[in-house]
Formats: sequence, structure tokens, C-alpha cells
Amino acid sequence: MYQKITRGIAITVRPSYLEEQSSPDENYFVWAYNIVIENKGEQTVQLQSRHWKITDARGRVQEVQGPGVVGEQPVLGPGERFEYTSGTPLPTSSGFMVGSYKMVSHDGDSFDVAIPAFSLDSPHEARRVN
Repeated sequence: MYQKITRGIAITVRPSYLEEQSSPDENYFVWAYNIVIENKGEQTVQLQSRHWKITDARGRVQEVQGPGVVGEQPVLGPGERFEYTSGTPLPTSSGFMVGSYKMVSHDGDSFDVAIPAFSLDSPHEARRVN
């Protein structure tokens, strides 16, 4: 589990490797990630857009930007939360993701909320102990 709080908005991420959707022999590895967005602040906010940087084990970076998450732009009052699950494939057996959400408060203040960097690990990744 990974968590980060920005301006009272807590982002919690739980990634998981999807063995049944992956094809290691074809260099195709798939992960799901569950995200909980909690408004621990005092103002109502709306998620406007997302920005992801997805890096594979070879250092190749893919950027993904767009409105909302899973087709929604949730509004969160104080104490409310929104949860969703999405996924990503990679051509390598490991990688990581990091990103941000663009939020706007009820009074029109726009700000970025950090999504913590999280690791995408599969059982096919060779482990080294130094």
C-alpha cells in the first residue's frame, strides 16, 4: 500500500499483478491498481483530470493524461471518498507509476494532488540481494 496526502486529499494505492491476464513468454505483463481518494480537508473538491508517468524496467516512460478517472469527475465533500480500480500493461516484468490529479475546490481554486510513486512487481522479476 502506498499513500500520500496533499492539501487534505489522501491518495492510497494498492497495486496487484494480474497473472491470468499476463503472457510472460510474450513480454506482456498486466497490473491492476486500486485507488482510494479521501477528502480529509474542509472544502468540497472535484477531480478534473489525471496525469500519469508509467516507467517500465528499461526506463521507457509513457505519459497518460485526460479528464477524470474511469469516466468520472467525482465531487468529494469533507470526509467523503471515491474508490476505483484501473490497470496498465507493460512489456517488462516490473516498473513503476507516479502521477497527479488536478482538483478544483468549491471556490474555484485549482491545485494538483500528488499520487504516490508505486512499484509494479511481478513474480517473473529476477531479484538481487546486494
